[in-house]
Amino acid sequence: MLDHVFTDAIGALRDTFEKALLERQAFEERFHADVLLGDITWETSYGLPGEGLPPRVRADVTLDWPTWSQTAYRSWYIDEEFDEAPRIEIEIVLRIQRLKDPPDAERVLRVLPVRTPELGGERLERSGPTIETSYSGDLSEVAYAIEVSYEGSYELDEECLADGSILDDHFNAMGGWIASTLVRLGDIDLEFLPSEDGPSSD
Repeated sequence: MLDHVFTDAIGALRDTFEKALLERQAFEERFHADVLLGDITWETSYGLPGEGLPPRVRADVTLDWPTWSQTAYRSWYIDEEFDEAPRIEIEIVLRIQRLKDPPDAERVLRVLPVRTPELGGERLERSGPTIETSYSGDLSEVAYAIEVSYEGSYELDEECLADGSILDDHFNAMGGWIASTLVRLGDIDLEFLPSEDGPSSD
């Protein structure tokens, strides 16, 4: 792994997810760079253990490192002053899927707080829900999903830039919060379709 504050943040999140016993979804992790704009993005997905494929509930996490953050980080790295501290843009999407019937958005929002726990003194804000309808090729089968996202950013002050272990402390609560929130979503009384590798676990 590169010695960079953005990859330190990725490592901190991976560690907290593993400590929370969340299960990384195979082939759902991506690390890519926008060759035109220069932004760098890391995406991953985690679910609860034993949920089957696809899992009933899932968390999709995206970290974005904008070009201007890299410019500010470079200025700090070569001992130049910067006007604004670099920031990591964060999105966490909590998703319930494999639903047999259209979900009641109000019931889902009742178990989701408006903001996440603090992340370096800041909190991610909840958005409104999105409901998805999926059909099979011949329209004989239909499945529903609902997802709610939390969005915000994490500012890297000079102390964080100088000591990557601070990231571990700041991100530590996120894994436990995501795991407990997925459990609450999975406990909502909803009817699920069978997974691809076994019967429904509702």
